[in-house]
Amino acid sequence: MKFKIGELRHPEVVKLLQEHHQDMLSLSPPESVHALDLTALEKADITFVSVWIDNRLAGVGALKELENGHGEIKSMRTSKAFLRQGIAANILNFIIEQATMRSYNRLSLETGTMEAFKPAHKLYLSFGFTECPPFGSYKVDPNSLFLTKVL
Repeated sequence: MKFKIGELRHPEVVKLLQEHHQDMLSLSPPESVHALDLTALEKADITFVSVWIDNRLAGVGALKELENGHGEIKSMRTSKAFLRQGIAANILNFIIEQATMRSYNRLSLETGTMEAFKPAHKLYLSFGFTECPPFGSYKVDPNSLFLTKVL
């Protein structure tokens, strides 16, 4: 398993991010979809990571700095060929390590509330994330679940 920072414009990464965005739009109303596009993921306050196994894209994720000491997990997605193989847990570990190295004291995320998001809920809860109110520019939304973890 190889982690690469950047590689955002790699064709396989672009394809996975497009799949991710379309999937989010199929599950949630557009106003409740907070997945970032390629341009947004390239901003200086975001660190994008891709995970590769045998030169095949296994998954992606990003860490966004919200404010001093507070980061947000964005755009986590596992490639279909690698589902249920621990890729998301490895990406989450990597992002938590990055946040810790940056001396963040809190890491938060927004995810959906629908049944399709239950595996993600289980993963985040197993890593010690707990429910929290909306953070940053988010608003209360019945389609969003907000989670945070003190580091």
